[in-house]
Order: sequence, then structure tokens, then C-alpha cells
Amino acid sequence: MDRWRGKWALITGASAGIGTELARILAAGGTNLVLTARRRDRLEQLAAELNGKYSVQVEIFPMNLARPEAPGEIFAFTASKGIRVDLLVNNAGFGVYGPFRSSELSRQLEMVQLNCAAVVHLTHLYLPGMIERRSGDILILASTAAYQAVPYISTYAATKAFDLLFAEGLAEEVRHFGVRVCALCPGSTNTEFQQVAGQPDRAFRRAETADKVARVGLEALASGKSSVISGFANKFGAEGQRLMPRRLVTQIAAKMFAPPQP
Repeated sequence: MDRWRGKWALITGASAGIGTELARILAAGGTNLVLTARRRDRLEQLAAELNGKYSVQVEIFPMNLARPEAPGEIFAFTASKGIRVDLLVNNAGFGVYGPFRSSELSRQLEMVQLNCAAVVHLTHLYLPGMIERRSGDILILASTAAYQAVPYISTYAATKAFDLLFAEGLAEEVRHFGVRVCALCPGSTNTEFQQVAGQPDRAFRRAETADKVARVGLEALASGKSSVISGFANKFGAEGQRLMPRRLVTQIAAKMFAPPQP
């Protein structure tokens, strides 16, 4: 990860899972960090760990990115510190599991705000500086769920399809400015995501480690890829389903994710 040695990276959703592992990998490579998430205590613990172990600079900024004002407040924070963000990691996100009709509307809309609007907002704030400098990198967390409709996590899958297409399109827009953009698409991963979303265990039988997923994403970004799927089985499944009728793929996903019948 020498590409970002001595530079600053901003990681959203840094208090757990893939976000935490991204922070550890980057810090080990000498990258200074701005960490943001909702839970201050976890950010403080992670900052102390990384500063003590790798002697990098770490700033924390507790923030709920589901608030529409949050991206602007994060940008103002880094500007006030004189921090030039050379790597933006749009990692924060969550899912909601269950029948859409009986879900809490506010939670669904909060998910769209966090998974999509905050990604667009933060990218729009930090990208102009990267273009001006003719250098910069943006990693966006999508998912293998981005490749097909997934009943019972319909909104989540749609938000990740948005993230994937946004990243791939933007990557081509800014490549000639020396800026790299990559969508990282993990499958099932051993993080808190499953518990937060309430998804069934059967959907996480072949889960990868967060550390492995984080490394795949950073390596793909550094090599100039516009998207990457973590794991051979995940890649085979995501790419292979394109040869099948879309409705059949959705029906298979529905059987995998359907809640237990009473």
C-alpha cells in the first residue's frame, strides 16, 4: 500500500468491519487517516491503536452520514485541519432485511441516503481537488448484490447497483485527469452487517474475512480497475448469472433470502 504513504485517506464507516480493516491496512502502509462513523468510542480505540502501532496521524470525526448535512460537515472538518484528502473511501452503509411492505419507511429512506446520496455528496466535494492536482483515488463499497435484484433486500441491492454504476461511469470520466475510481463488490463478509440487517445465516455460509475483502479493494484501486468482485466463487456467481433469464435469477435469490414461513 505504498501508493498512499505519507498521504491522507478519509474512510467512512471506519468503526467496524471492512472500514476498520481498510484503516489498519492503510496505516500499516504509512497512510495518515481521517476516520468517521457514528460511534466515537470505537473510533477513539482504533485511532489509538493505529497511532501507537504505526505512528501515523489519525483524526476522528464522529458523524452520522445518514444526515443530509453530514458530508458537508466532514468536508469542512478536513478543510479546517488543512488536510488534503488523496484517497476517499466511501465505505459506510447498511442493509434492511425482510418484506418491503412491512418494513419501516424511515429506515428504508435512511439507507438510500447513506448508501447513495452520501456517496455522491462526498465524492462531489473531494473530486474537484483531486482533478486539480491530477492525482487522487476513490474507493466505493458496492456489493455482489449490485448484479441482480434480490427480494427481501430489494432496496439495499438497488442502492449497491447505483454505487457500482456510479463508480464505473465516474472512473471513465476522470481517468484522464489521473484520478482512479473503483467499486469494491464483496459477497458475504464476516462483519456486523448481517446482524444489523437481520439477514439469515444461510446467506453467509461462505463468508470472507473483512481483511481479505479490504486488500482486494485497495489492490484493485491501485491497479486502475473500475470495479472488482472479491472471491472467485462470488465472481463466478455474479458474472455467470448474466447468462440466465433475469426473472429466474431473481426467483433463485428469493428462495435464498425468503424469511421462514410461520
